[in-house]
Amino acid sequence: MPIVTPAKYREMFAAARNGRYAYPAINATSSSTLLAALEGFSEAESDGIIQVSYGGAEFASGQSNKSMSIGAQALAEFAHVVAEQYPANIALHTDHCPPDRVDGFIRPLLEISRSRMADGLGPLFQSHMLDASSIPMEENLALASELLDKCADLGIILELEIGIVGGVEDTTDHERIDPTKLYTSPDDMVQVSEVLGTFDRGHYLLAAVFGNVHGVYKPGAVKLDPKILRDGQAAVAQRFGEEARHYLVFHGGSGSTLGEIHETLSYGVIKMNIDTDGQYAYTRPIVDHVMTNYSGVLKVDGDVADKKTYDPRSYMRKAEKGMTARVVEACTSLKSAGMTLR
Repeated sequence: MPIVTPAKYREMFAAARNGRYAYPAINATSSSTLLAALEGFSEAESDGIIQVSYGGAEFASGQSNKSMSIGAQALAEFAHVVAEQYPANIALHTDHCPPDRVDGFIRPLLEISRSRMADGLGPLFQSHMLDASSIPMEENLALASELLDKCADLGIILELEIGIVGGVEDTTDHERIDPTKLYTSPDDMVQVSEVLGTFDRGHYLLAAVFGNVHGVYKPGAVKLDPKILRDGQAAVAQRFGEEARHYLVFHGGSGSTLGEIHETLSYGVIKMNIDTDGQYAYTRPIVDHVMTNYSGVLKVDGDVADKKTYDPRSYMRKAEKGMTARVVEACTSLKSAGMTLR
């Protein structure tokens, strides 16, 4: 199927909220990881989201003249071509853009989408994330409000974050952040609705935090309090009505138990980011390949080595299969498996 239209994307989110499931949002940094995500969604018969962070986009642009917008455009254009071979509905998203990178990341991509739509095509990306959680709430929402209008004009969905996800994401380090900032209050969630509206101005997603931390952790090591989402949603519904409940995003899921994940689905989480786990699932088979085929990969003692084992396709395909399996696992955990809106 082609990359989804804005209308189809909104339909996906409504279906997820009504059905109490969520879409894995898989970070891609290359054509290979992007293909692994597509294959995973297809195997799971799940619709899904492939996202590109500013760091991943910069990496994809090449190292001689790094450009976040060019790298993101290249990966998105590739996705628009190859996604038609797969049966799942796929949306493209940019992840975690801080305020100081908006001009070099989100704004140029919005202009590309505007040009595409003038030519009768859909937007390049179907959603963009502003992560202005590090600045005061009023400034965060003011910038989000401006971007919401620009996105809505193109049918694009905006994602924003209030409160701070701990740990490290790309070059953003929140390892030593004030712990109180890791939890969003009900008043914060109500304030978002006051400033951005209740989807009358445009659709948006909200990453509210409840102890989330980016990085690698064992289950139980992260102290989550999902009921923060429940209480925030109740406050929004009381003030604006049930239909104003937020479409929530779960960031920093490593170390979360399956019970905690399922609890968040009941409170309106419809998107969960998968990055760290996908990286490991991709890399682990490469390590196994190299260690198992050591004498074939390397020219040991002057030998000629074995082309079949050092051909990048041999180990990259194994890497893709490893990541694909992790995507299928994510779809199963988030209950989106078998729920594709074909």
